[in-house]
Amino acid sequence: MSNKPVYTIPIGPIHPALKEPILFTFDIQGEVINAVDFAPGKVHRGVEWMGMRRNPVQIVHLCDRICGICGVSHTLAFARAVEQIAEIEVPERAHYVRSIIAEFERIQSHLLWAGVAAHELGFDTLFHLAWRVREEAMDVIEYLTGNRINYGIVQVGGVRRDFTEDQFPRIRKALETYEGLVNKLVTLFLEDTTIKLRCMNTGVLTEKDALELCTVGPTARASGLKMDVRADAPYAAYGDIDVKAILPDVYADCIKGDVYDRIVVRLFEVVDSVRIIRDLMDQMPAWPVLWETRYAKILSTCKKAEGEAIGRVEAPRGECFHYVRMNGSEAPQQWKVKASTYSNQMSWLKILQGEQIADIPIIVASIDPCMSCTDRVTVIRDGSPDVMTKDTLHRLSVEKTRRLQA
Repeated sequence: MSNKPVYTIPIGPIHPALKEPILFTFDIQGEVINAVDFAPGKVHRGVEWMGMRRNPVQIVHLCDRICGICGVSHTLAFARAVEQIAEIEVPERAHYVRSIIAEFERIQSHLLWAGVAAHELGFDTLFHLAWRVREEAMDVIEYLTGNRINYGIVQVGGVRRDFTEDQFPRIRKALETYEGLVNKLVTLFLEDTTIKLRCMNTGVLTEKDALELCTVGPTARASGLKMDVRADAPYAAYGDIDVKAILPDVYADCIKGDVYDRIVVRLFEVVDSVRIIRDLMDQMPAWPVLWETRYAKILSTCKKAEGEAIGRVEAPRGECFHYVRMNGSEAPQQWKVKASTYSNQMSWLKILQGEQIADIPIIVASIDPCMSCTDRVTVIRDGSPDVMTKDTLHRLSVEKTRRLQA
């Protein structure tokens, strides 16, 4: 056993690798992490409380703002739950519109994550490239919905906007762009020696641990769990096309469940999303796209509805889950939201243990958490607090990359 002293390093409630506050506590011996704990709940906004004081048509707009990256996933999950309770039949074309927007959202979300991961490793050139490439998906989303985020496309009973034939060439142009970039992205992310050194065998989550900790999405699939709501419980238009869970063995020889495998899964999900969008466009049925064009009737139907239901959606980060109970009044009697990060965050306790301090940023970011970033870390040494800034922690990560390159 090492004679090195054990230090406690609290990171947070703000963290440089995240977008929302959370408090981590690390027991460090030398450069190695002995134990990990964390405390979320630092940015409770009362979204569910507000929702239970609004009608379902208004709540859809609120759902769009639960997450700036997974807006359509939350609105779709909520709408699906309400539609089941109110027995509203969504037009087939609306299912296709919802699915196409959801897949473009998956592309931009994964590329955003890829850029953040590159930055955490000190590879800022790749960070800027990934985010530049992401803009194509953002431009298409804005072109189709009117917004880059908070799309406002989903409505109870369908979607607010249809796709016209003259918009299809713009969509296909974006798909061709991503198809042409596949080999380049794979080469830059997966064949780079430094990324392999930093990410292979780092932050390992075994298949057994991934299952026992109830992880979802790319985090679960990177550990070998063949699970994807789009394939396991098809919704929207996913039942009409071929959707399969992407595992790391689509590229690698074996599945390790490390940070590298999480990169593999997300990159190849971008490739698969391009294929899915093409299939959806080829099979797109005729309109309408809304069960009822009169919002007053939609609202009246929802107000009369009684019962409970769940809406499950495969968001970019994993399964998004909305529970709704209605009792014949204007507002839902109960509304509970479980975002993907809620399911994945317990994996931090496993994947951070035994790793080095310099690997904290990339390991924490590897599950693509939906939490906001901060600017400092406080290190307690012999009872004396030292302030470690965001730049300092990032510098440690970059220095490790440089050492491996030497």
